[in-house]
Amino acid sequence: MKKPAYILGLSIFLLASCDIIRMKRNSNGSGARKEVARVGQTYLYADELRGIAPSESTKEDSAARVSAYVTSWIRKQLLLNEAAKNIDINEAEVERKVLDYRYSLIGYEFQNYYINKNLNDSITQQELEAYYKDHLDNFILKQNIIQGAYIKVAKTAPRTQRIKDLLFSTKPKDLNELKSYCLGFTEAYQLPDSTWIEFDKLAASSPLADIPNKIQFLRSYNYYETSDANYLYFLKINAYKISDNASPIDFVKEDIRNIILNKRKVELAKKLEDEIYENAAKEKEFEIFDR
Repeated sequence: MKKPAYILGLSIFLLASCDIIRMKRNSNGSGARKEVARVGQTYLYADELRGIAPSESTKEDSAARVSAYVTSWIRKQLLLNEAAKNIDINEAEVERKVLDYRYSLIGYEFQNYYINKNLNDSITQQELEAYYKDHLDNFILKQNIIQGAYIKVAKTAPRTQRIKDLLFSTKPKDLNELKSYCLGFTEAYQLPDSTWIEFDKLAASSPLADIPNKIQFLRSYNYYETSDANYLYFLKINAYKISDNASPIDFVKEDIRNIILNKRKVELAKKLEDEIYENAAKEKEFEIFDR
């Protein structure tokens, strides 16, 4: 499968290559075609601008798009002219590459169409767990992670003395009060839930980032308060995992899901190519001659 960035690069190269080929036609603007721009003996015509702007565009937007395209065309032609002066251009090779890139682009679009139409994006918990167990060595933590709560609040905020009580409470009304407080007064917060979060990301821009031995810190504290000139910081740790150990499956669930989906896409692309080839072979739609 080609990646979108790669295809974009191919598209740009394809346009540039087509411009090189157009140079050899060396049109002088004769006939009924309306000239829009010229670089040397190469012309850009009005009919080549069709489709540059969507039909629903305003006159101003259309004019801006066309103007940008014309400027881009001139810059490309000038670059190509300069290239022609300094390097030998094998036009047959360029034309072959244009065809190859054209086939790649069309094939990529059709593969995407086929994959989007046939992809089963439903992944069960059993599939996630099976992949996780079979590839556990691929999911070793590169950082310390925690489950818990974190609050950064200005010293001038109201009722800061109540934050610790709310953090340790299991009463629904206290949890709602904590959430409301965080929404109204805190600079940053992470509410207590089952979400795993990287400790370094949580600690960034706080005195916690300066802790010299974070592993020892996590093993020693389940609650910690600190402050700086302007803010108070509250950290409650419900669970933690140390780097270089197996990651919890919940922490890598989305990664596993994307891996499984990508494998399915690759398999569908291969299936498409095999089916097309096998059907064409049955129908004798191609043959290979002796060389």
